[in-house]
Formats: sequence, structure tokens, C-alpha cells
Amino acid sequence: MRRPFLFLLPAVLAAALVGIPSAPASATPPNIPSAATAASRLAALTVAAESNAGSYDRSLFPHWITISGACNTRETVLKRDGSNVVTNSSCAATSGSWYSPYDGATWYAASDVDIDHMVPLSEAWASGAWAWTTSRRQTYANDLGGPELWAVTDNVNQAKGDKDPAEWQPPRAAFRCTYARAWIQVKWYYGLTVDSAEKNALSTMLGTC
Repeated sequence: MRRPFLFLLPAVLAAALVGIPSAPASATPPNIPSAATAASRLAALTVAAESNAGSYDRSLFPHWITISGACNTRETVLKRDGSNVVTNSSCAATSGSWYSPYDGATWYAASDVDIDHMVPLSEAWASGAWAWTTSRRQTYANDLGGPELWAVTDNVNQAKGDKDPAEWQPPRAAFRCTYARAWIQVKWYYGLTVDSAEKNALSTMLGTC
């Protein structure tokens, strides 16, 4: 099910600017289903209360791992989803721009960008990943083949934290349809459960598509 992902895009504005809203970049994580497919997959998910939350530890999901050469997962996503990204010999981004679909801001310093796990690691843990092997959790935490990793504004990602869609949704309402479709795809692909409030919120978000 793994398919190649998209790479670089045209530049948008001068690199001296920061946090300026602009048109969305066209590079997004791969394999986001249509709203109809997402609705079907949401209906297929097992509804269950979260469990084992108290035993979660972020270190149980090893990341960021080396993807190619000197580039780890974070650096690979920055190159995939940015515009005109230039890296040094260590694969650190030294210039480029990144559009954050969660809030509609564009950033010109990689330090202003977090790589968000669409379904947060602790949410995955409490939805079934507690029973996985460490190897599978590593695959999940570094998954470039599906819509799990997103380059977004750092403080927006921090506001999201470990919350599910019943507790937090992107401030940019126009993105909530895509957000729900991506969230559902990750849960469906990995066989994770949803709780009832989460499922209701996702159904409402799909209604905006």
C-alpha cells in the first residue's frame, strides 16, 4: 500500500517574511481518501473506549529514524512538503518555505515548523498500539507512505498536543474535511479503534466536505 510521495514545489514569497498567509502548497502527505471512502472506512472502525493510557511513553515509538543518507524522518518531511528547500550536508534545512494547512500560515525558518503526527502517538497507543511490537510502533511514528506526518506551525501543533478531533480541530475550518479524511485513513490503515465522541466529531467534520 505504500506509494511514492511528492517532492518540491515552486517558491511563494521572499524568504525574509515569516508567518504570512498564502495559497496552500500542493505537496501534501499521500493516500488521503475521498470523503466517501473515508466515511466508509470510519463506519468500519471498531468503536471502543481508550485503554492503557497510563502506560504510554513517547520513547515506545522510536523516531526520528534515518530515511536516506543523512536525512531523518523530520528532515525528509520538511523537504517533501516545503517549497525551494535547501539543505546542508547534514540534511538540515537552511532555507525554504512551509505552508501550514492547519492555520494557513507560511513560514520561512524550519525552526518554526513542527512535524505533526496526524493521529498523535499517545492517541495511537490508547487506541490499540499498546499491543504492537516496538518495530511496528517505529514504522507508525515514521510513516511516509500515508497521511500521518504533516509540516505545520509549531505552536498550533503544540496546542493540538495529544487531542483527538472531539477535543481539538484545526483552527482553519476549510481544512477540517481533509483533516478528518487523513485521521480516518491512519486509524483504518493501522487497525486502531475510535471512541464514540471521536467518531461523532469525525462524522461532523466529513459533513463539511
